[in-house]
Amino acid sequence: MTNTPGGSLARRLRLGDAVVIGLGSMIGAGIFASFAPAAAAAGAGLLVGLVVAGFIAFCNATSSAQLAAQYPTSGGTYVYGREQLGPWPGFFAGWSFVVGKTASSAAMAITFATYAVPTAWVKPVAIGAVVVLTVVNSLGVTRTALLTRILVAVSLVALTVAVVLGFTHTSASAAPPGTPVTAYGVLQSAGFLFFAFAGYARIATMGEEVVDPARTIPRAITTALTITLIVYALVAVSALHALGPAGLASASAPLGAVAGASGLVWPQLVIRIGAAAAALGALLAMIAGIGRTSLAMARNHDIPGWFAAVHPRFRVPHRAELAVGLVVCVLVAVTDLRGAIGFSSFGVLLYYFVANTSAWTQQREHRRYPRALAIAGAVGCLVLVATLPPSSILAGVVVLLVGLGYRLIRLRVARGGG
Repeated sequence: MTNTPGGSLARRLRLGDAVVIGLGSMIGAGIFASFAPAAAAAGAGLLVGLVVAGFIAFCNATSSAQLAAQYPTSGGTYVYGREQLGPWPGFFAGWSFVVGKTASSAAMAITFATYAVPTAWVKPVAIGAVVVLTVVNSLGVTRTALLTRILVAVSLVALTVAVVLGFTHTSASAAPPGTPVTAYGVLQSAGFLFFAFAGYARIATMGEEVVDPARTIPRAITTALTITLIVYALVAVSALHALGPAGLASASAPLGAVAGASGLVWPQLVIRIGAAAAALGALLAMIAGIGRTSLAMARNHDIPGWFAAVHPRFRVPHRAELAVGLVVCVLVAVTDLRGAIGFSSFGVLLYYFVANTSAWTQQREHRRYPRALAIAGAVGCLVLVATLPPSSILAGVVVLLVGLGYRLIRLRVARGGG
């Protein structure tokens, strides 16, 4: 059914669409942007970090799935936090998501351009990609799902090539690990890799546009995460086989280096195309998710109500999405890839901390998974936040305080005016 009241979004996404949007959000970010810093932090402990990140992601996914079934509307954990914990925790989650994923969008735009064009053209091409995908999102969610299907398919072809080459070739740079394995290093690598698993949130934030959300969203989240875990494990093991921990840590384009180990030219071209497609898929879904969380926050006046508008024809929050696109363009112009990833992980991990805490407070009839998973997810998120680089933590705290200060001032003005 696509006919909806004036202020609501159209329910057009089915299970396959939702799974693909989740895959488009996850596959690409981690494989093409997170593996090298994770290997630098953990050395041979990279695979342990992947397991830790995957387990915390699973805990977060189960919490998000059961919350989305109870609250099938746009906004994700912003809505769940408000309903289960109160307005302030909800705002904390929503603001963390918006700022973290806006930084992540900038990271994905830069990643796309890095693989697609020469260095001198990276920033202008990245900004151009943001503009184009913002327009695509503004034309309707069904177009978002269709384009994401294409990008995910291209990405998976490239990853298949990388896995086969990784298991069948070994680079001369493959050497013993240069980074000692420590518990802190493993946890920091998990924090970097978690950046890759956060895509299932996009499915939850689009709850108002999913057909039969109480049934579809939990299935879509767990399906997308399971597929992504399998893909990541295969790529990680094959990349370590081909390059070794030290080679993987030092590679600016890890899967490109895996393709280079074969001595053939065509695999490197395939990997570059796949990396660019994966980054585009993640960027496309991120802009959609941020726009819908902004829509929910605007409906509650936690950000200006002007952003709550839904386009009368395309049924999307066009003002919120256009504003997100503009901010991402600015970030692309002034930031670098590593800084964007660290800042994004800070915001997203706190977002899921609120999600797990909200799931822990749900009544028995709404719980689909043991409460122990929500507790493990909440603790895990805080631990990974604490292991991020200090500069990322400091920047994240400052931006969070700005948002909380804005809400406090708005509430005081509202009470004074009343």
